[in-house]
Amino acid sequence: MKSTILLIALCVTAHAAPPDSFFRALHIVETSGKLGPTLGDYVNGKPQALGPLQIHKSYHADSRVAGDYGRCADLEYSKRVATAYLQRYAPQAWAAGDVETLARIHNGGPKGAMKPATKSYAIKVKAFSK
Repeated sequence: MKSTILLIALCVTAHAAPPDSFFRALHIVETSGKLGPTLGDYVNGKPQALGPLQIHKSYHADSRVAGDYGRCADLEYSKRVATAYLQRYAPQAWAAGDVETLARIHNGGPKGAMKPATKSYAIKVKAFSK
């Protein structure tokens, strides 16, 4: 009985998702809605992030999505990467559609929800996801 309930819970979690407006909000906050190979998050004059959702190389690698990092210039590919990353590091927030937690992890990494520096980012995302 317990294994059946666990299986059902896992299936529901795998298919649950934040609202569609979440990715639109990330896109607006990250690049003001720009498409293509938008570069950002410069360190010592070198871009650290790519594409409409400003994906970093380490984020892409952590997502475990197959494909070259350069594909993050494409919005749909970036959404797949972000989905995999957020489902990996915040499955409960993903299932609950917890926009604040998801935004903070997108912005600050796996422990981003606990970092004070990500709070203002989440406020912006939440404002655009309504």
